[in-house]
Amino acid sequence: MPFALRFSPYFLGCCVRSFHHRYLGYHLNLIGKMPQKSLLSFFSNNVKTDEKPIPVSGSSNAHPLNKRRRLIVDSDDSCDGTAQNIDIAECSKTFCEVSEQKVASRDSDNLSIRGVKADDDNPGIPMIHDIRNECKENLCTPSKSSPECKQRKHPATGNVTTEITSAQIPSPCPASQTTLAYNPAKENYHPVQDAPWECGSSVPYLCLAKTFEFIESTSGRLKIIEALSNFFRSVGFLSPDDLSTCIHLCLNQLGPAYEGNELGVGETILLKALGMTTGVGLEHLKAKLKSQGDLGSLAESIRSRQKTMFTPKPLTVSMVFSKLKEIASMSGNSSQAKKVEKICSLLVACRECEAKYLIRSLSGKLRIGLAEQSVLTALGQAAAVTPFHSAAAVKVGVPSRLLDVSTGVSNEQWKTRVEACVANVKKAYCVCPNYDKLVAGLLADGPDGLHFHCFITPGIPVKPMLAHPTRGVVDVLKRFDEADFTCEYKYDGERAQIHVLDPRTCRVYSRNQEDNTSKYPDIVNTLMPRVLQSAKLTEAALQHMGSEADSKNTAVESCILDAEVVAWDRQGGHILPFQVLSTRKRKDVDEAAVKVQVCVYAFDILFINGVSLIEKPLRVRREIIRETFSQIHGEFMLATSLDSSDTEQIASFLEESIKGNCEGLMVKTLDRNSTYEIAKRSHNWLKLKKDYLDNVGDTLDLVVIGGFHGSGKRAGRYGGFLLACYDAECEEYQTICKIGTGMTDEDLAKFSAYFKDYIVDNAKAYYQFAPGLVPDHWFEPTQVWEVKAADLSISPAHKAAAGLADPEKGISLRFPRFLRIREDKKPEDATTAQQVYEMYKSQEQIKNQDGGQVQNEDDLY
Repeated sequence: MPFALRFSPYFLGCCVRSFHHRYLGYHLNLIGKMPQKSLLSFFSNNVKTDEKPIPVSGSSNAHPLNKRRRLIVDSDDSCDGTAQNIDIAECSKTFCEVSEQKVASRDSDNLSIRGVKADDDNPGIPMIHDIRNECKENLCTPSKSSPECKQRKHPATGNVTTEITSAQIPSPCPASQTTLAYNPAKENYHPVQDAPWECGSSVPYLCLAKTFEFIESTSGRLKIIEALSNFFRSVGFLSPDDLSTCIHLCLNQLGPAYEGNELGVGETILLKALGMTTGVGLEHLKAKLKSQGDLGSLAESIRSRQKTMFTPKPLTVSMVFSKLKEIASMSGNSSQAKKVEKICSLLVACRECEAKYLIRSLSGKLRIGLAEQSVLTALGQAAAVTPFHSAAAVKVGVPSRLLDVSTGVSNEQWKTRVEACVANVKKAYCVCPNYDKLVAGLLADGPDGLHFHCFITPGIPVKPMLAHPTRGVVDVLKRFDEADFTCEYKYDGERAQIHVLDPRTCRVYSRNQEDNTSKYPDIVNTLMPRVLQSAKLTEAALQHMGSEADSKNTAVESCILDAEVVAWDRQGGHILPFQVLSTRKRKDVDEAAVKVQVCVYAFDILFINGVSLIEKPLRVRREIIRETFSQIHGEFMLATSLDSSDTEQIASFLEESIKGNCEGLMVKTLDRNSTYEIAKRSHNWLKLKKDYLDNVGDTLDLVVIGGFHGSGKRAGRYGGFLLACYDAECEEYQTICKIGTGMTDEDLAKFSAYFKDYIVDNAKAYYQFAPGLVPDHWFEPTQVWEVKAADLSISPAHKAAAGLADPEKGISLRFPRFLRIREDKKPEDATTAQQVYEMYKSQEQIKNQDGGQVQNEDDLY
């Protein structure tokens, strides 16, 4: 009995199922996967394990001779810049000044990689074939310490290619050997020699975890991007089939947002699985979690002390990703038990820091400070340094010189090349936010050929173009000096991107690219078929579309509309407040039971009948939508607009919009700089709200992270709340204000009931706050509030945008007031620290307009 008590419940269950054939040599296949510290001590005190921890190697940058030219380039995170589509063929002579490269000889499993000549009959590997012809000599130098090279002459053309035998691409150490370090930040990183896995095999999850570990411990963005770029170089060359999987795991995604595959396993399930695999009691785990604060770190510390009788099969990224997708898809009465079982099967195979990042991925909060734009930059740089190829292409032959094509290239030329690759990758992802398609394009044609694979497509939502706030009509006229512009009503509803895939298939997506089709069955099933039935491409519309348009087909077969969905009073014939729309169910709405009627206000068109319109000016896009679609009053309308530069007319139009239950105006350029800028908050779109003219500052969308006990009339509930903005670069929430005004007693009761389910014992590791402002209760970041404030000021009590406006202090809101809950936004979509800083800087510029004299705040806000 004392011995039996030392096993975890999960282990005992597996013992019963696994005790098949023998004892003392009988097959115990599942026992080998279980944590066996107690079992080892029972059978023998002399049992030794050859499993050694993999050391975490730091980047060795001390010696000046070892410094490698940085591959990192400054690049705008948006895709508005013109991508420099530099074809490698045009630069082949420059990029092919190759120095001799010695590669250490190592055994390989009959891996043979041969150079292939590229011509019209034999296209070879896209994007690299021109380099090979220039680099046909000096690809390698045969010697005793280097692998054998053979040169072959093409029988028809006489062109010489170099054959690189198996030893030339060194064979990495097997993933099962745990005595090797993996350090993606290593100086002079080699994508093959420094990658501990075989060509063609799946990437060990431990290598990805080691990359996460370095990123989490490093604050410098350039170092993070370089390390991640090195990891992608190895994956793209050795295991290209795993590249998109690694990207998804880096971003803690199971796929594109519009597919709806979300992974957020609850803390209770994770603790239960951790307890079952380690034998540690649930209460003990909870106590440890309370002191450590991070479930991932807790899992790592406990698993590091566990021993196994038999070494489990090492985790690979493909294995982990597949299991995560299975867990996310589980539902029903027995889903919790099934999830625990799947999680246990992963945990028992974890080595070192794998458990830490596996648990974090399962919880949906990786928290390593890795932003998506950094991932895209790293991917573009990796493709520039070590061009990616498909697995089949690698087997056919890739010259060893292509492991680093920067060799022999001047700094200026190389910087230009890398900037072009990064710009192409970011632009491709903007128009087609799908990493599977992006990676497939990189493997097929490289960064220069991404436009053949990634383009705007119905069914793949893009991030919308957003507007900057402005403070008045005069400000608008100054910014749009000598440029034609239009003013449109700013509707108080929900942004909707309506995709018509074919005349009978329609989908609706949110501003976050989430699929809202089931939320609006009345739009999809009833309204859009009627709209499409009457829609027709006129001759004028076809001319605006250009030469790509099919003039013989005037029916609208596919399109993408940018619109706003508002609640509509059918009897009164007017728009209802946003609060009415927010009462509508978010998913699986029964069309027959719909109580809140809606009206679609279309204001832009991005695509129609196979023709992308995002590069066309707004005036052209507006004419196409006006010429093509007929309005249905109260159901499908075009945005009300006014083309004028007269201040009195604009002011009057603004008042009319307010009376029509709108928020204000959207002011947009018509011709100059008026393309549709995907995923960008552009100064070519300005929002002019009534609030701005009432001497009140802009609104912010902030996350609730804490609550303060109320007193007096508010006793027994929360009387105030701690709000934070979001720093996407550091993946952290930074406090910006304490708020208690603008809420009714009913609101306070509702908030108190809601947040009691999200109380946590301590502040999250990713909360940045001042020690002097600690709430009575900390909350999980789950809800976003829209808040209005008088202005922004420097404050030592808050951490928002700390280090930007002031070296030590943050920015806070003065006189914040609650407006509403933003149901359409996730916490990660809240106002960013950078936006807070820009808002603060903008008001400072206004203060300095009159020679630096400080004016009365009431005159400004």
